[in-house]
Amino acid sequence: MTKRLLSFADVRHAVNVTTTTASGAQTIDRLLVAAAGAFADKGFHATTTRDIASRAGLSPAGVYVHFSSKEDLLHALSHTGHEAARDLVRTAASGPGTAGDRLSRVMSSFSRWHADHHEVARVVQYEFPHLTPAHRDDVLTLRKQIDAIVRAVLRDGVDAGELSVDNIADTALALMSLCIDVARWYSPSITRRPAEIGATYAALGLRLVAAPGRRGQGPRQAG
Repeated sequence: MTKRLLSFADVRHAVNVTTTTASGAQTIDRLLVAAAGAFADKGFHATTTRDIASRAGLSPAGVYVHFSSKEDLLHALSHTGHEAARDLVRTAASGPGTAGDRLSRVMSSFSRWHADHHEVARVVQYEFPHLTPAHRDDVLTLRKQIDAIVRAVLRDGVDAGELSVDNIADTALALMSLCIDVARWYSPSITRRPAEIGATYAALGLRLVAAPGRRGQGPRQAG
């Protein structure tokens, strides 16, 4: 089941809605959870408005009270999901410690987020290309902000002589790709828990950048 990640307050600035009542907010939350599940299971193109309405316990007409199209729903999920991921990465990267410590926290929290919120994350990471050009540009801006945060941590580590990185841009992409891929394969039915996945990916990230003093610490085998 999708964990509650999005709320009426989160999406109000991302899409046009026609109600500010408590019941309206609850309906929007139901629609977002239903859309996340449908898009994750079937993909954007194969999902119909009727599929989303059925999951939310509404008639198809009930969807259009709050969203003009299923693309609007995808934008709401994509925008708020990327915002949540960006804020999480920013918090992890801005904490105390060395660049290696900060990178470890980024890898742990970002990979764990993709497990904890695997349905939303799957939609956020793999369905956003189906957005309209304007909505896609909005999401790409958030993705660039996440990338910039990770690049800054790597650059700090290189400048301090703590990390060995040949190409900061390519390395940041590789690190984030590892974490993002968790959403593709993760299922609550597997033996590995999100916290264990976070620990494994933190160790993998440090090995990738050859963090001195940590090279012997291979990824923990979980499950």
